[in-house]
Amino acid sequence: MTAILSDLAALPGLWVLCAAMLVAGLVRGFTGFGTAMIFVPVAGRYLAPEQVIAVMALTGLASAGALVPRAWREGERAEVGRLAFAACLTVPVGMALIPLVPNLAIRWIAISIAAITLIALVAGWRYQHAPGPQGLLGIGAGAGLMGGLAGLTGPLVILFYLAGTAPSRTVRANTILFLAALDVVLVANLAVRGETTAPILVLAACLGVPYLLATALGQAAFRPGREGLYRNVAYAVIGVAILTGLPLWGS
Repeated sequence: MTAILSDLAALPGLWVLCAAMLVAGLVRGFTGFGTAMIFVPVAGRYLAPEQVIAVMALTGLASAGALVPRAWREGERAEVGRLAFAACLTVPVGMALIPLVPNLAIRWIAISIAAITLIALVAGWRYQHAPGPQGLLGIGAGAGLMGGLAGLTGPLVILFYLAGTAPSRTVRANTILFLAALDVVLVANLAVRGETTAPILVLAACLGVPYLLATALGQAAFRPGREGLYRNVAYAVIGVAILTGLPLWGS
């Protein structure tokens, strides 16, 4: 354990990862989303793809107790269940592709998905007709595939909900429930693949402390009537994370 802690202390960018997780927790707490789009672009500079996914999923589980009870009461559980079911089937496919795709390419994929999602949200894109059952399965499958490959389980589902007409309370609850379900799926798949090693568990525990505290603080600050302010702040933070996480100069 001493050796693991020493390696953790010597990890390049540890304080940057802590700061990214702190901000991600605040944003996740009051919007219900944003963790992956904030943390993945930044963490990709310091960790391998499998490590990024493992740390994000494990810290997500740590915050479930603070977020899920309220979301369970306010969300549309049947609809979220359909999305999560489809995503469960494609997460292993995405993970199986990791060894076949260069690390730099995965980082660019993560940055691009986060950026496209952010642009669509800021532009106020809306769909005209709500997807049916098959459309929901397709959205969930796409989210699971990208979650397994790059750790970005949320963007497709977030765009789907924010582009609809559901009230902010429901949107927030549904995204929290979906992301919590996918965290469980990701951790289970990583455990089967042997990726949940002791060093990763220690790193996740270290980052989980600021994340959990920030998530609880963000949730306490959430007020549906001030939705516009919270979304604008979340978009700005995600945009900064994307810029700082750009795979430039081979970093």
